[in-house]
Amino acid sequence: MYIGRLGDGSTPDDGIYVLLKEVIDNGIDEFIMGNGKLIEIEVKDGGQPGETMAKVRDFGRGIPLGKLVECVSVINTGAKYNDDVFQFSVGLNGVGTKAVNALSSHFRVAAIRNGEFAEAIFERGVLKTQRKGKLKAAQKDGTYVEFIPDKEIFGEYSFNPEFIERRILNYAYLNTGLTLSVNGKPYLSKRGLFDLLTEETGEDNLYPIGYYKGDRIEFAFTHTNNYGEEYFSFVNGQFTSDGGSHLSAFKEGFLKGIQAYFKKDYRSEDVREGVIATVAVKLKSPVFESQTKNKLGNSDIRGWVVQECKAAVEDWLHKNTEAAKALEQKIVSNESLRTELNEVKKEARENAKKIALKIPKLKDCKFHFDDGQEGEASTIFLTEGDSAAGSMVSSRDVMTQAIFALRGKVENVFGKKRAAIYKNEELYNMMMALGIENTVEGLRYARVVIATDADFDGFHIRNLLLTFFLSYFEELITSGRIFILETPLFRVRTKKETRYCYNEKERDEATGALGKESEVTRFKGLGEINPKEFGQFIGEDIRLVPVSVNTLKAVPQVLNFYMGKNTPERRDYIMKNLIEDAG
Repeated sequence: MYIGRLGDGSTPDDGIYVLLKEVIDNGIDEFIMGNGKLIEIEVKDGGQPGETMAKVRDFGRGIPLGKLVECVSVINTGAKYNDDVFQFSVGLNGVGTKAVNALSSHFRVAAIRNGEFAEAIFERGVLKTQRKGKLKAAQKDGTYVEFIPDKEIFGEYSFNPEFIERRILNYAYLNTGLTLSVNGKPYLSKRGLFDLLTEETGEDNLYPIGYYKGDRIEFAFTHTNNYGEEYFSFVNGQFTSDGGSHLSAFKEGFLKGIQAYFKKDYRSEDVREGVIATVAVKLKSPVFESQTKNKLGNSDIRGWVVQECKAAVEDWLHKNTEAAKALEQKIVSNESLRTELNEVKKEARENAKKIALKIPKLKDCKFHFDDGQEGEASTIFLTEGDSAAGSMVSSRDVMTQAIFALRGKVENVFGKKRAAIYKNEELYNMMMALGIENTVEGLRYARVVIATDADFDGFHIRNLLLTFFLSYFEELITSGRIFILETPLFRVRTKKETRYCYNEKERDEATGALGKESEVTRFKGLGEINPKEFGQFIGEDIRLVPVSVNTLKAVPQVLNFYMGKNTPERRDYIMKNLIEDAG
């Protein structure tokens, strides 16, 4: 309930990162109230295989020494319930540290105030020792927390440094003047969301980044030549990956500000095509649609957010007339492209009607993304060929799992105009299956899973699909909707036991454990796996690798190298690395 999911650390939403976040949030709240400008974080080996210890030291006021145990073990206690003290807290409001304590095999907390300290050590939420006293050497006030997530709950896990860095960078962007140190590496932002957008876009901007910071809202924006829209939204420091009312209100205010400046009734899709923006709001009583706070639900904020954004955008355009001209050119270009695209879409829809009344090669499920709680588990698998699709169709959950079978290798769309994908029958059918032929907001499934064979052809198809999404629908990737399905490469079995192995190391361990008499099968493709066996690999034991990008500015360069027309350069790269590996 409180951490969203368990997981082994392989995805950024796994519970171990939520635990770390909740502890750091307490230091952030202290900084917001003007106490402490440094938070030190260390993530190190926990002493046992598959365990990691996290340490967080802030330099705020420190937990009151007499309430230390109560504040980290009794629900609904803590200063955050005093609205005058913490108006814009980012944590779980009296729950966060308690959840960390309960879900940790080891939890130690120490508070320092005016030369005195209090310390308590817990195991799985149970107090083991506590002590108080005076410090022998002077230390700054603050709070220290160390914890080891419980392996009995999370299984064997590990923290991904990239996921931690992404979170810490967001903290730095949202709290200018605060330094966060991770294993000795400092993170600091001087220009807030302006820095975030600069890092994401690089030099791919059509005009200099627009920026505004008020008491309750901060935002930055620009346009690029990329397709679609890209937003990074936050509430009280929490990244809202699914947006919400604050993002909707920002979009509305952004549009109205541009319309007011140019005195033209531009359409929203023409204004927003190619936009990349980030917005953060501070709210006294945020209402989220889940405990893990991915989407804001406050409807009462629309009025002031729209008005403040409209006024700020209009004012910025008046002060930056050259940027305004570049923006106007982009909007006019978008209008022209939309008109052209609408004609292509119309033709594509007519052709689709001639093919069949339903989408070819789609085996749909009952529940979809917009079906509330049931739709949160909705998944579509993009797989290659009828053979693989057959195994999946026979073993899937018909309520939440859909299958779309590709004929083989889809078209390489790198460098092609958006109109080209509507002229390609298979890509158009896939877009209709996903519900994104008009806009990504029509996405019909919570997860889009690329399921191809673990061979060269399968990897090639995977790259072609990723090129498609990164070129035209990158917001599906940045919002965490695209995944890669991992299926076993080997089956090791005896008459008594069967083990499925996802790599050669697991295969060798299995053959060692089951003995020389064990039979080893190498699966060459998904279609070779018996439907009765396949069910477990897309059921509770499903292994999904999330597709993510560190920064959007790196995407064009990567796509150009791997999917562009520089065949000789790629060949040289392959030969060089093959030779090095051989050596």
